[in-house]
Amino acid sequence: MKKDESISRSIFRVCNVCMMIALMIVCLYPFLYIIFASFSDAAELLKTTGLLLKPAGLSLEGYKAVLNNKDVYTGYANTIFYVGVGTTLNVIVTALLAYALSRKTVKYAKHMMVFIVITMFFSGGMIPTYLVVKNLGLLDNRWALIFPTLVSTYNLIVMKTAFMGIPDSLEESAKLDGANDIIVLFRIVLPLSTSTIAVMVLFYGVSHWNSWFNAMMYLPTRRGLYPLQLILREILINASTDNMMMDSSSGARASLEDVIKYATVVVATVPILCVYPFLQKYFVKGVMVGAVKG
Repeated sequence: MKKDESISRSIFRVCNVCMMIALMIVCLYPFLYIIFASFSDAAELLKTTGLLLKPAGLSLEGYKAVLNNKDVYTGYANTIFYVGVGTTLNVIVTALLAYALSRKTVKYAKHMMVFIVITMFFSGGMIPTYLVVKNLGLLDNRWALIFPTLVSTYNLIVMKTAFMGIPDSLEESAKLDGANDIIVLFRIVLPLSTSTIAVMVLFYGVSHWNSWFNAMMYLPTRRGLYPLQLILREILINASTDNMMMDSSSGARASLEDVIKYATVVVATVPILCVYPFLQKYFVKGVMVGAVKG
């Protein structure tokens, strides 16, 4: 009986490993294809059919064209501002609200939480949100990309649940020593919730890095405030690569356009991928801590 069980377990493990490897290849190959294509020679890439397992004629022309585009640098600077300032404000405001809602002494905390959770299922919609932003005078203002998305309901629930897991005795001891709620939050609660905070930084940071739709709506005439992803969208969808190929002939332009698009995707994606390994160790722990206790 044990022998049959060990055989079936071994077969399951082999099938599981094979399935995971296949899934990894399916997920990884599109990204590898973009990297290989971005380093390829434009003419050789056009001739290539089927799978691309290495650069088709090594060339850096795509990256030269991207790095010579001033819009890319402007988009990078704007995105760094949105990610840095936006994520900082997101985490601070979410922590303040989560701490207040997690305290048992706060009246009507459960009732307020009900109204907050409702926003996960129902919202005013795109047009009412646009009108609110417009009436607040935030159109063509970089703060229009930060204030409307200051708190995520899902992130608030995760952080609130994590705060509720901290023993009340720590707060009571601190208050006996004369500490107020601000000291309790910043010197006790937050240091004990580093995993959850790291996850919040990752969630909010990635959201700001990938955001482009709000910029397209709220920055209609301020191109100088465009984030990198909106610049990337113009290059990929609107094929706005002419200013990146000024010295190329018409035939070379047609072949170089795709390489420029691939290079732009790599330039816009690699930085946020480099941040993930530093926060990965906190990811599972932070989410689980915020999801165990309701």
